[in-house]
Amino acid sequence: MRLVLLGAPGSGKGTQAARLKTALGIPHISTGDLLRAAVRAGTPLGLKAKAVMESGQLVSDDIVLGMLEERLAQPDAAAGFILDGYPRNVAQCQALEALLARIGQPLDIAVKLDVPNETIIGRCEIRYAAEGRADDKPETVRERLRVYADQTAPVADYFAGTGKLVVVDGVGELDDVFDRILAALPR
Repeated sequence: MRLVLLGAPGSGKGTQAARLKTALGIPHISTGDLLRAAVRAGTPLGLKAKAVMESGQLVSDDIVLGMLEERLAQPDAAAGFILDGYPRNVAQCQALEALLARIGQPLDIAVKLDVPNETIIGRCEIRYAAEGRADDKPETVRERLRVYADQTAPVADYFAGTGKLVVVDGVGELDDVFDRILAALPR
């Protein structure tokens, strides 16, 4: 199973990806984690990324795609993967699909967790009170949701156009959301 997990910040992607990883026996691949690991390891792409990040710039799509290609070549990804945090725009969707075609691992499905913004803000307020994460402050969450709507939400439209998008209700008990995701996956 090769899938992309989509949804706004705070929609539960990370939580559900961890559950899917266990249930499906495939790796959960976060591009943010890949970047941090490559920088720590001092790989050639990691060194390029580090230089870009230290200059305050965003890491280019080419560097991220290169890291993703290296990760997908590892044996544990041969049976599939869960992508979380990528793609973030339509150009990245197209680059991802070209990469997956080139390596013979075409995407099976894109699952979007549908959660209303006010529910997300409420979830993040609870997490902020418990953990104090700066990115969970209500004003920060509202800005992240605005950026998501402007820049990342069109990714779902792209996958809908390819016939690979399934929208799953992301509200409710964790087990219920997980069951809805499993039911949406192709057999």
